[in-house]
Amino acid sequence: MEQNNEGGNLAQVQHVVLILSGKGGVGKSTLTTELALALRHAGKKVGILDVDLCGPSIPRMLSVGKPEVHQCDSGWVPVYTDAQKSLALMSIGFLLEDPDEAVVWRGPKKTALIGQFVSDVAWGELDVLLVDTPPGTSDEHLAVLENLKKQHKVDGAILITTPQAVSTGDVRREITFCKKTGLRILGIVENMSGFVCPHCSECSNIFSKGGGEELAKLTGSVYLGSVPLDPLLTTSIEEGKDFIQTFPDSATFSAINSIAQTLLTSIQNP
Repeated sequence: MEQNNEGGNLAQVQHVVLILSGKGGVGKSTLTTELALALRHAGKKVGILDVDLCGPSIPRMLSVGKPEVHQCDSGWVPVYTDAQKSLALMSIGFLLEDPDEAVVWRGPKKTALIGQFVSDVAWGELDVLLVDTPPGTSDEHLAVLENLKKQHKVDGAILITTPQAVSTGDVRREITFCKKTGLRILGIVENMSGFVCPHCSECSNIFSKGGGEELAKLTGSVYLGSVPLDPLLTTSIEEGKDFIQTFPDSATFSAINSIAQTLLTSIQNP
């Protein structure tokens, strides 16, 4: 693998992508997990940096529990979810003594930990590092971005929204954040776009539909696609199973896989 010229623990990481959302509860961590799995199935080595201080849920989604985090000469060793070491994870959830513990920290302590997380994880060779961020546009986002930029070029961000106006309105502010910080917007994904019936597989729009695509048009952003509410995906996430491997013929798999392929094309041909 061709190495990046810049130093530090990100030297052998080819591409860095942030996953952002204007508000909580839109499925950002779920889509981070599923995109990582789709990229792994495409033959890529993938890492996930879970810096969502308020809700580090990806360890559960990938069924890795709370492993002991080891250290090497270069820093923390990420947790690998498979024997082939094709999917690596480092989560703030690994450092909490009690999974029910609330992170009640002031800004400086949060930003210091994020800085340490970004710089001190020994990722090794990765094709793509996905960074799952907290919702909103806060000090944590600036800390993630500033610390990443010290070590590596950030390819850009994927913005996650749901179809309703209350969600797309928050994503508008996220777009403003990206523009102010010089962060390239790789595209917008509309999550929870319709509900897939578990009996007949018909998709019904229980929320509104098309808000993400309309927002992409209004802001000149790329629309990466929509992902429906799918009970099969929900069950897979709850049980820590690989949805993409378990249900390869589902329409939801096709949607996630299409977004992953578009992302790959975008970062490989900026």
